[in-house]
This record gives sequence, C-alpha cells and structure tokens, in this order.
Amino acid sequence: MSKLVFSLVFSLLWAQGVTAAPADSTSKSTSNAKSNGAKPDYILQPSDLIRIQIFQEDDLNREVRISQEYTVKLPLVDTVDLKDKTARQAEEHIRQLYGRDFLAKPQVNLFVLEYAPRRVFVAGAVATPGVVVFQQEQGLTLIDAISRAGSFNRLADKKRVTLKRTKPDGSTETFTINVDDVMKGDTNQTWPLQPNDVITIPEKIL
Repeated sequence: MSKLVFSLVFSLLWAQGVTAAPADSTSKSTSNAKSNGAKPDYILQPSDLIRIQIFQEDDLNREVRISQEYTVKLPLVDTVDLKDKTARQAEEHIRQLYGRDFLAKPQVNLFVLEYAPRRVFVAGAVATPGVVVFQQEQGLTLIDAISRAGSFNRLADKKRVTLKRTKPDGSTETFTINVDDVMKGDTNQTWPLQPNDVITIPEKIL
C-alpha cells in the first residue's frame, strides 16, 4: 500500500512540474522580447533608427530614422513629433494617435534598432584633442574619453580637468574634477558622459 501511495504522490508532483514549465518559458520569452527594445527611460534622439510595430496591422509597420527635428512620418498619422519623449512615451503617443481616428485599441511596440552616434569633445593637454564618438548602448566615461583622445601629455594638470555640460533647458554647468583621484579609485564617481559634453585638460602652472 505504501508503495502505491508513493507512486501516486510522485506522479502528481511530476505532472505539476510539467504543467508549470510552459508558463516559465513564456515568462522568459516575454522578458527577452522586451530586452530587444530601448531602456524605458531612454530619450529618443535624432538619427536613431526605430521600428514601430502595430499588432495585426502589418501594412502599418515601419522602420524609420528620427529626423533632426525629432520627427518621423508614419502611415495615416503622417508626421509624429517625438522630441523629449522616451521610447515608452513615444510608444504611448503613437498608440493614442492611431487609436483616436483609425484603429480600435491598437497595440503598439517601439524598438530602437540603431542608436545615433554620440559625441563628446576633448580639448587641451592630450595627444590628439578633438571629437570622441561613442555608442549610446556602450556608454563612455571621462577616463575612456581622455584615453581615446590619446591620453594626457606630459604638461597635463590631471587635478583640474573641467567638464562642461549643457542641460536640457539650455543652461550649462561646469565641474572641476581631480582625475588623479578617479584613476586611483579614491572616489566612487566615474563620471559617465552625456552627448556634447566638453572636457578640457589644462596645462600645469610651472
């Protein structure tokens, strides 16, 4: 009798494990699908290449590059302004445009296929001052940018490096950074850069 009970319990547990597997698989699939798009808080930029998919409306799907005016052209709704919108905000905005006059409860997905190159500028006491290009998904730190500009020359004052940044409202802010401390790990701040940051390395005062 005990063997029979054990067999029944084992069979029940095994069956539960099998039925649970598809749900777990679906969850992973959904997670992977989301990871193919941009981060929810990523703000779309000119020259980003995006894919817009509308469920069961294949003729409306498009791959478009955002113009320098932050716009894209889509079927039926024509010109869509995406300035200052994150990927998810843009998705919702497009959903509202189609849902208002053309489609009943449209399901819209937006994916960033290609990020526009970002640029920062490195000036002053480095081997090759100029523009440093980087990809948004890879990021760039202050040390990386200086390294790509040929690193410090022998006259560089590493303790008085300035970083000038333009904020979304058009105002600027300037930071003075002791890069020696950053390189030695004496600070937790790695100074990740934003597009159009200007880094200036002064020469030592002799």
